[in-house]
Parts: sequence; C-alpha cells; structure tokens
Amino acid sequence: MAERESMDFDVVIVGAGPAGLAAAIKIKQLALSQESEVSVVVLEKGSEVGAHILSGAVIDPVGLDALLPDWRDRGAPLETPVTADKFYYLTEQGAVSIPGIFMPPLMKNHGNYVASLANLCRWLAQQAEELGVEIYPGFAASELLIDDDGVLYGVATGEMGLGRDGKPKDGHMAGMELRGKYTILAEGARGSLTKQLIARFDLERDCEPQKFGIGLKELWEVSADRHQPGLVQHTMGWPLDDATGGGSFLYHFGENLVSVGFVVHLNYQNPYLSPFEEFQRFKTHPKFRSTFEGGRRIAYGARALTEGGWQSIPKLVVPGGLLAGCGAGFMNVPRIKGSHNAMLSGIMAGEAICAALAKDEVGGELTAYPSALAESAIAKDLKPVRNTKPLWSRFGTRLGVMLGGLDMWLSTLLPFLGHTLGHGKRDDECLKPAAQCQPITYPKPDGVLIFDKLSSVFLSATNHEEDQPCHLKVADQKRLQDELDVFDGPSARYCPAGVYEWVEDGDDGKKRFVINAQNCVHCKTCDIKDPERNITWTAPEGGGGPNYPNM
Repeated sequence: MAERESMDFDVVIVGAGPAGLAAAIKIKQLALSQESEVSVVVLEKGSEVGAHILSGAVIDPVGLDALLPDWRDRGAPLETPVTADKFYYLTEQGAVSIPGIFMPPLMKNHGNYVASLANLCRWLAQQAEELGVEIYPGFAASELLIDDDGVLYGVATGEMGLGRDGKPKDGHMAGMELRGKYTILAEGARGSLTKQLIARFDLERDCEPQKFGIGLKELWEVSADRHQPGLVQHTMGWPLDDATGGGSFLYHFGENLVSVGFVVHLNYQNPYLSPFEEFQRFKTHPKFRSTFEGGRRIAYGARALTEGGWQSIPKLVVPGGLLAGCGAGFMNVPRIKGSHNAMLSGIMAGEAICAALAKDEVGGELTAYPSALAESAIAKDLKPVRNTKPLWSRFGTRLGVMLGGLDMWLSTLLPFLGHTLGHGKRDDECLKPAAQCQPITYPKPDGVLIFDKLSSVFLSATNHEEDQPCHLKVADQKRLQDELDVFDGPSARYCPAGVYEWVEDGDDGKKRFVINAQNCVHCKTCDIKDPERNITWTAPEGGGGPNYPNM
C-alpha cells in the first residue's frame, strides 16, 4: 500500500448533510465569538454537497432557527410554507380522510416548509464556507483512525484509481488521513463508518436494535392546474397489507413540482415484496393518479431511514468522537422528519467540542453532548412517539396506528408516563421463508405512471467508475445459496436500483448471483435487510453514486 499523506485539523466531520454542516457552522460561530481559531473540515462522498441527500421533505425550521436565526434574510431555499395538511387511510379503490382534530399537536405541519433538503444542504455549505470551513466533496471516508489507546483521531479516505482486481491503475492515488482532535460521524442512516464504530465500541449494548425503513422518491413536474403549493398529503394502508408498515407522501412546492414518495418499514415479512414495485403501484390509486396526468417524472432516488426512535439511540460518544444526525437515529417516524433533529444534534455536538477545546481537553468522551441531548428539543420530539413504531409492528397498520395515536396523546397530556416498548428482532431477522409466503403480482411498467428500475436509476444520474473494486462485499459466497433456496432471492426485490440479480445460466436452471454495482444509489437497504447478513455496503470511490437534483 502506498504511503498516505495526512492533514491535521481540530475537528473532522464525515458527511455534508444537515447534521455535519450544522456542527461545522456552530463550531465556527463559537470560535468567532471566543476570538479563537478552530480548523474544521467536512468530507462528503458525493460529487458535490447535496448529491446524495434525499428526503421528502417537509422541513421543521426549528434547527435553522437555532443555528441561523436570520436564515430568511440570508435567502435559505425554504420558500413554500405548508398550506394544507391531509392524511388518508387507503383501500384499493377508496380513501378515508382522517380529521386533523384526531392528530396530536406534534403531528401538525403548520409553520413547516416544503423544500428540497439537498438544496438546503447546498445553501448550508455556502454559509459554512463563508465562515472558513473546508469542505471536500468527492472524498469518501473509508477507514476509522483509532490509536492503541482506543481513541478515535480521524478518518482516512479510500484509495482512488484501483482496478476491479484491486491493483493500481494509471492515475492511482493513495488515500489521505484526516486527523482531528475530535471527529464527528454524520453520515446519515446506516453509514459505513458509523456501523464500524458502533461495532468496535459496542455502542448498542444498552439500547434496542435500530429499525429502518426504505424511502423511495420521485420528483414530478405537474400541470399548473393540478399544482397546489404547500399541499401536504400522507397515506397509510393500500397497497401494503395490514401486516406491513409504511405509507406515502405527496408534497407540492416550487414551480409546479410534486415530491411523491413511499416508505416501507424494513421489518416486512414476505420475501416476495418489492418496495419499488409497491411505490409504482401506489401511484395508480384513484385518489392520486390524476395529480400526475399531463406531468413528467424528472428525478428518482431511494434511501434508508432510521426508525427505531428514542429507545434505539446508541451510546453517542467514544474517546475522541461522537455520532450525530440520522446515523445516530434521531428521526421522528410518525412525523417522517429527521432533518430538524439532525441539525439540533449537530449544534449540540459543536457546543460540546468547543467547550472541550477551550479547556485543551483532547481524546476524552464528550459526555456533555449526550447529557445535553437528553434534556433537549430532540428528546421532547422523540419521547412522545417512542411507542408508535413498536405498536405498529406488533398490531398491524389499522389497530397499531390507532394505539400509537392514543399513546402519543397520552404521552403529550401525561408526559410523566414512563412506559417504553421494545422492538424485538432486527429487520434482517423478520423475513419468513419463501415457502410460507405468497408471491406478489405487480403491474407491468407503462411508462406513464409505472416505471422500471433501470429507467428510474437513469433519472438518479447515478454513476460509478466501472473498473474499480466492487463496493458491495459478499462475506461468504456459499451462503448466497441459502438466500436463494430458503428466501427465493429477495435481494433482487428489496434493492430499488436493480443492483442484484439471480440469472439463469445454461439449460440446467441453475441461477448465478450478479451484482451490478454501477447501479447502486447508496440506499444501504442490502446492508440492512439481507436475511443472511452476508452483504456489506462500503464506500466506493469518492464522487460515485447518485447526483440528485432538487431532491
């Protein structure tokens, strides 16, 4: 291995999402107020800031208010306030409207904004750079730097210019070490380094297993007469059966733009279920299909989301580093929101680091961070909804959501109630053998409302250098046969990008496992849902992956 160069900073941040950028801005704000110098670098694996950011998104501005109170005067790209908030339970042909009066106050979207989270992150990056933050897009952090005393002292980027065989090509570049007095991992849900750090320090030993969903999203340009700026619609029910958690969203914003998306909880049981196909089928519902008539689909993407809630938050600090944002599990599942809590966690992370640096404390555990978080707006946001996901999982959509709503009301009115339900199994343990389940027949693509995976990946502008080592690592080739024999190859269905295929070779009917790594949109679903726990997502060369516009 070629010798790596190194760069030293006070703070190294992995991930230019809302958490990482908020932390960087807060650190620089505090350093400026204290007339001190604190060097901050942010690494982003996408080709640019925002390239890998995917969210609905209805944004609660509480994080922005705390970080940059004058964000409106600065021109933050939040221009469409929520004007109407609708919730429906769907049957195959009908839609039952759920009156807002039954919704706990925390579920209301009044005062929130429909926007592109990717564009908001691009704007936050500009604010950070104006303060002196160094941001390096196109550099994927692939290795934790931990010394012999167990102190996290930075990260290393992956080598660039390796061939598929792992040997250097022309233009090969060794990875670089970015060393920091403190390191923040803000990679988003199921970040590869976050996963390693959790395992290395056993950070989940005292919490419930993290739960996940997969969110799929399309951006449509619709006819002006079908566009209602600020309209927010959520559904549950059809096309999912009662035992499968999930639902949809439609958000109207901007110039005739509609974000339409679908979330499937990854604790689903039927290996024949395809989240992508469920999403496509949803758009044909009589309640919503007219929204898209005369419109055109202009973007597509998919991303895993953390759903475990308050009881699944791991230990947040290790010597020399901490976890922030959705990688730590701060998403509010009933609200389908996480960016506000991500920003708030970044702010608190920055405050804890600056306080330690002011005392010349380096390499210790920043216990002030989890202590502050336990009494923060994040705790007040997540604690009242902590039982919603477990109740939904145990009792199904109809009964479970009603019980979850009742529990939210009780937690709102009687916050001293301390009951907290567990989640039980990890998501990869929830699939049943194929022999116990029925195959699902999905409608064929019509190129109007229903599309195939490959045309969808094209709209994500996903690109990887093909002659590079495969970033999707199979631990044991022999165990792949169990995935096929026992579960009938669910990887070909849970992946929303056509990465995995079981291809018949010859006339004997035997199937061969194929990985089309160049299609990967970095959703991380395979790393979560594989029933054999045999596939690990790792970071490819920096700059690879999707390039989301306005997502």
